[in-house]
Amino acid sequence: MPWVKQEDCTGCGTCVEECPVGAISLVEEHAQIDMERCIRCGKCHDVCPEEAVRHDSEKIPEEVRANVEKAKNMMEACAKYLGSEEEKQKCLNRIIKYFNKEKIVAEKTIEALKSLRK
Repeated sequence: MPWVKQEDCTGCGTCVEECPVGAISLVEEHAQIDMERCIRCGKCHDVCPEEAVRHDSEKIPEEVRANVEKAKNMMEACAKYLGSEEEKQKCLNRIIKYFNKEKIVAEKTIEALKSLRK
């Protein structure tokens, strides 16, 4: 999914004009993408003269760090409210199960999407 690197966006409006579904607007002289309307066509990537429209794969390290930080906070809360280091480890195991489930959902979704290919 696309996102706009705000510090690179000059507010030229090219992506706004070229978006076939009107999912991009200028807010305070920077492009913003309405992800609910975005159809992931990639047009904005192609037309941005500053390459400010980026691909979400660039955010993977940031998302991983955020997930790990959130997990650490949950583990600390489990230890605090449930009273032991053992509960902290149980919490970690539940978090791992959650992400394993998310991984399975993603894999099965990809399989189903591939079946749509002609």
